[in-house]
Amino acid sequence: MSVNPSPASAITVVSRDPERDEDHRPLTLGLLRRLFSFTRPYSAKRNWLFFLTILRGAQLVAMAWALATAIHAVTDKANHGNGRVVLIAALGYCGVALLTCFTFHFRQRLALELGESVVHDLRGLLFGHLLRQPMSFFHRWKLGRVLSRVTSDVDLVRQGVQETVFVAIVQLGQGLWAAAVMLWYDQVLFAVVFALVPIVHWLNMRFRASLSRSWRVVQESFSRVTATVAESVNGIRVTQGFARQEINGGLFRALVEDHGRFNMDQARTSALYVPLLEFKTQLWIAILMVLGGWRALNHDVSVDTLLHFFFQANLLFGSMLALGNIYTSALSAMAGAERVFKLIDTEPEWQDASDAKPLPPIGGRVVFDQVSFAYEPGRPVLQDLSFVAEPGQTIALVGHTGSGKSSIINLIAKFYQPDSGTLTIDGHDIRAVTGDSLHRQMGIVLQVNFLFTGSVFDNIRVGKPDATDAQIIEAARTLDCLDLLEDLPNGLETVVGEKGAGISLGQRQLVCFTRAMLADPRILILDEATSSVDGLTEARLQRALSVLLKGRTSFVVAHRLSTIRHADQVLVLDHGRLIERGTHVELLTQGGVYAGLYRQFITTGAGQ
Repeated sequence: MSVNPSPASAITVVSRDPERDEDHRPLTLGLLRRLFSFTRPYSAKRNWLFFLTILRGAQLVAMAWALATAIHAVTDKANHGNGRVVLIAALGYCGVALLTCFTFHFRQRLALELGESVVHDLRGLLFGHLLRQPMSFFHRWKLGRVLSRVTSDVDLVRQGVQETVFVAIVQLGQGLWAAAVMLWYDQVLFAVVFALVPIVHWLNMRFRASLSRSWRVVQESFSRVTATVAESVNGIRVTQGFARQEINGGLFRALVEDHGRFNMDQARTSALYVPLLEFKTQLWIAILMVLGGWRALNHDVSVDTLLHFFFQANLLFGSMLALGNIYTSALSAMAGAERVFKLIDTEPEWQDASDAKPLPPIGGRVVFDQVSFAYEPGRPVLQDLSFVAEPGQTIALVGHTGSGKSSIINLIAKFYQPDSGTLTIDGHDIRAVTGDSLHRQMGIVLQVNFLFTGSVFDNIRVGKPDATDAQIIEAARTLDCLDLLEDLPNGLETVVGEKGAGISLGQRQLVCFTRAMLADPRILILDEATSSVDGLTEARLQRALSVLLKGRTSFVVAHRLSTIRHADQVLVLDHGRLIERGTHVELLTQGGVYAGLYRQFITTGAGQ
């Protein structure tokens, strides 16, 4: 029996995410180093990729050298042009170009395979980390924020691995090869070029913090958009039921406009950075033209040397410009990696103790001894709670909303840990046993009957992954509900949508009952659904429930009088304290709080 207050007159379904990223530090290369640690299992592909990217730079330098050689041979007046040198240079140019095509093909394939492998491992690590988080984590993190990390942020990481990083290596390798050739031809002119490096470095530092911050803001705003979509879809009935389509649509449009504005701010910053870098490189080329021409006129350098130097300088400056363009993309990938790693680095508020042991087969005796618990410090939801549930007993939990019924269930299921006191199962402190071993001997049927996308067979098999179809059918037959499940369009092969879309509420409950029956748990946790079903289905549900509860220690958040009447113990809770305990008849005789709740229950006609 649970009494709920009236719904609030105003409901805010869409809200801005309170967890905004306020970190304004520049993104660091440490993120890329950590990201590249995921390439270690694929070191052969990675090393070949590095080799091919460096080779690409050498190929471009060689092609520029061949072109400069051919031009000089044509313009060599002393030898009236040298056709043989031109032919050799042209053949060399074509050969290197052909080799470049082959290496480009293999480099792209390797980059794609490596990027997908890294993303596969990263998503697997991230998803596994999410599955190990306690329930408190999912109360703090919005669904959309989590989805944004697993999807868009990881996609940015993939782009960083497949495109940005290795393109940057190509450009860096090309620049280094060109610089080496330039140094070989003329050390004086190379010194002038080298003077550009600190200026470019200063420009990068000047824009780095701003670009880092803008990419963080863009990704965080996209996360809020995703969170709002997920929240609105999950709450679509409330949205339509309270005619909030226009209000929620307006809030969503505001978030999308914010995201667009942040994208424009980032684009404006990038659009300023790249032209400034290009202007500085073009200015330096002009300076080189003056100095190079002056040195050639003074016979300090030959025209041949100057020609080769300028071709290589063009490659070097082209690499600088390309790296400038890549820089903003790299910051985008690093922003995604930062957010992914931030989630991966989120430590669970609690986890199984390092010395926790598997729980041996149990009979189902559950003891609460002076247990207190709070979801938030200073706001206790259970206070000094003590009771004993003997094996096979059914315990009905009764009280107003917020009295602590669900918190008791959460502690028994080890979704949370008691703050004080002890909770034991067959004498084993729940803190000293592993959660997995406990859950293998426990069945849970919640008020919201969650079904996964898949067949009815698949959803029932969640309770016992290795169960055969025959075992599932036998479990349904034991609950006397096989005929109702076989009445589905394709029987137990019927495919249901997320949350059980496509089948009725009563059928969903029967699927969940059968799932629990198949698992054959020693402890059963049941939060009875309050939604009404037709009388025939209600009767079948009650018969199935009585079979399911038989011989198991069961804790039921009770909404139906039939469940409360047949419970071995009824625990009446108020603000986290146990105020009454006994059977249905005993508590009615006492004429206390339970009797008042019962009269209210009868008056409203609920739960019959």
